[in-house]
Amino acid sequence: MRSKADWEESPPPAVIAEAQRTLAWAEHLVIIYPLWLGGMPALLKGFLEQVLRPAFMTGGAGAGSSWKSALKGRSSRIVITMGMPAFAYRWYFGAHSLRSLKRSILSLVGIGPNRHTLIGMIEGMSDRKRAAWIEALRRLGKRAR
Repeated sequence: MRSKADWEESPPPAVIAEAQRTLAWAEHLVIIYPLWLGGMPALLKGFLEQVLRPAFMTGGAGAGSSWKSALKGRSSRIVITMGMPAFAYRWYFGAHSLRSLKRSILSLVGIGPNRHTLIGMIEGMSDRKRAAWIEALRRLGKRAR
C-alpha cells in the first residue's frame, strides 16, 4: 500500500483476506517478534497495516464509517526478544514499541487483555536458560486466558 486510498479502498490480497478470517475466528493471539531498532520489524508492522484495513474493522461499512471493535473478546500474549536486558528496555526505554502495539493497535481494535513477556539478552543466553524460557512459554500456552 502506498496511499490512504489503497488502505481504505483496495481489496486485500488473498493471503491477507485469509489472515483476516483467521483473526476473526481466533480467541487468543500470540505475537512473537525480535526488537529491531527499538521496535517491531517492518514486516510485522506492514502485516498489521494490511490486515487491519478499515473495511475489515468496520465490518464492510466502508471508508468514513466508525470502527467497531471487530476483534472484541480476543486476548493476546506478546513476546518480544532482545539483545539488551529486558529491564533496560522496560525502564530506560519505556517499552515504547510494546506500549504502542498494546494501546495503538490491539486495544484500538478491541483485543484485550494484552499480556506480554520480555526476553532479554537472547544472543548470549545459555542453552539451559533458553530451555527454561521455552518451558515457561509452553506453560503460558497451556493456561487459560
